[in-house]
Amino acid sequence: MSSEDTTPGAPPEQLALIRETVRRAKPRTWRGAHLAEELPVARVVVDKGLLHLDQYYDYAVPVAMAESAQPGVRVRVRFGARMTSAGRREGGELHDGFVVARLASSDYPGVLAPLAQVLSPERVLTPALLKLSRTIADRYAGTLADVLQLAVPPRHAKAEAEPSPAPLPPPVAPAPGSWQRYPQGPEFLAALTAGHAPRAVWTALPGPDWPQEIALAVASTLAGGRGALVVLPDGRAVARVEQALTQLLGGPERHAVLTADLGPKERYRNWLAVSRGSVRAVIGTRATVFAPVHDLGLLVVWSDGDSSHSDPRAPHPHVREVALLRAAEEGAAVLLGGLAMTVEGAQLLRTGWARPLAAERPVVRETAPRVRTVEDADQARDAAAQAARLPSVAWQAAREGLREGPVLVQVPRRGYVPRLACERCREPARCAHCAGPLEAVGAAEALRCSWCGVPEGEWHCVECGGFRLRAQVVGARRTAEELGKAFPGIPVRTSGRDSVLPGVPAEPALVISTPGAEPVAEGGYAAALLLDGWALLNRPDLRAGEEALRLWLAAAALVRPATRGGVVVVVAEPTARPVQALVRWDPAGHADLELAERAQLGFPPVSRMAAVTGSPAAVADLLGVTRLPDGADILGPVPLPPLRGQEQERALLRVRPGQGGALAAALKAAQIARLALRGAEQVKVRIDPTDIG
Repeated sequence: MSSEDTTPGAPPEQLALIRETVRRAKPRTWRGAHLAEELPVARVVVDKGLLHLDQYYDYAVPVAMAESAQPGVRVRVRFGARMTSAGRREGGELHDGFVVARLASSDYPGVLAPLAQVLSPERVLTPALLKLSRTIADRYAGTLADVLQLAVPPRHAKAEAEPSPAPLPPPVAPAPGSWQRYPQGPEFLAALTAGHAPRAVWTALPGPDWPQEIALAVASTLAGGRGALVVLPDGRAVARVEQALTQLLGGPERHAVLTADLGPKERYRNWLAVSRGSVRAVIGTRATVFAPVHDLGLLVVWSDGDSSHSDPRAPHPHVREVALLRAAEEGAAVLLGGLAMTVEGAQLLRTGWARPLAAERPVVRETAPRVRTVEDADQARDAAAQAARLPSVAWQAAREGLREGPVLVQVPRRGYVPRLACERCREPARCAHCAGPLEAVGAAEALRCSWCGVPEGEWHCVECGGFRLRAQVVGARRTAEELGKAFPGIPVRTSGRDSVLPGVPAEPALVISTPGAEPVAEGGYAAALLLDGWALLNRPDLRAGEEALRLWLAAAALVRPATRGGVVVVVAEPTARPVQALVRWDPAGHADLELAERAQLGFPPVSRMAAVTGSPAAVADLLGVTRLPDGADILGPVPLPPLRGQEQERALLRVRPGQGGALAAALKAAQIARLALRGAEQVKVRIDPTDIG
């Protein structure tokens, strides 16, 4: 077994010299093994995601595996074995891996271990996917093995044994349809059909048409003979686009769906259809961005500000960044779309990397609902509607809307009463066991800690000795209970994390939903109430305003246009920038202002940033051994809430544009150096963190 350092940056002259000096004799191997006559060395990436092992390893190819052990196939290898003086293998564990190349010889001077097994002759790791995965690993200071776990789904033998259907000929280019509402829309579709690679940041109009518009872009790309890939934030969005594609293309044969809900067999079967070239279009959630689409012509990312697009698993790549890197490498078009616009999208427009794709203001006014504002303070002063926790404006909008159809009520918090405080001194109610916040899970149920789940039956305030509580935050269940009493006889439906409604009929009803779980109403909602805006705007995070606007736009877009009486009432400070952007329905203007403000402060995306999290001693140790690029700033460290009883700190590292690669390489090298010291505490490193509050 041998290794090849994959760290980029070695001079070409040095690499050429190494290759010339490598002995071309057959490699030595374990006793009793017979090697392949041609290319007897297999270079393997081993599925062992440790930073100090992020390199390729050479193995000998037994003659029995000479035909099957081709680049891209899955294999099993013995990792960490050693040879005894008698020439026998000793120790080592079996690990999965991928063959990345077949070589005539190895530069390793020792004895090579043979491949243990070829798991499948299916070539699942293409050269393009390997290159993309290596780029993502380097960008995010991670390992190639970790990225490949995200990019290549687990093998399912039965699905692999099934033949994939024959590819269908390209469809006929569709008419522009609702893309005609955008001045550059028909031109964009024509460029896709012609095989060009336009790049656009799309501000979609409110209403139900965006799934059909994505389907039209995909069909136009297929008509030009190239493949298309669409990444959406959740399964409900995938279902809407899938339905639109099926209707437009006359059936499900031309596209594949990749979501975790399909199950391992069905998902792998669909992935294989894409990998084998049977299907040229694929839609799905986060991991779909790595799907090996043949001759990729279009990458679509919908709602790139949604947190679901940031992978929680190491090395935490973001779908938008993977898509942009892949499009640049493969010469594909990019459509970065959403009802809102992120500051990253605004920066792409400002730098000229992409062009805007938006409707004219008169068209926006025709399709958007009317938006009214109410201050949070008005709710306490308005005695006429205190029973329903609604200001008069919201009360009136709900009552009038229920005459015409369903009314959506967005509540930022799930549960019943997730935050409580002492009625006398306003001290937050804490658990006596772990000091976590107490919550009320029901009207007649005991209080419970939201951290450890321990019931609290005899609470009293430790500051003033009081025994009476008040609600700091009211959840969706409590809101549904209050509105049910305020509007007797009206059905009340709830949609949240535990149970998400796919849709609601056009009949009058109150639909209480947490952000992101709003069901689609048949014909659109008659009105929408966006409650407790302070809970979204007052979060201590750089993206609080951007995220609040995105969630509000997503809910408001489900309401009928103002020309049909649609009304949205947002309960928040009217002068806040996101509220004003919602009133004007101007997400692009809000993103421009946010970008300008961050440029003045030096925050992402104008700069590149990394977050380092761990115990105070471990964070200080890592920062001490990291060779940061010139001009790098260290912000912090600052304390974080304890993790499993241990103190935690986080430091933010900021560098200028163009230094992101150097920052990632420096942090990776520092992590490897610390791993060489036994007993070094683990530190979590995250490049481009989504939360830097």
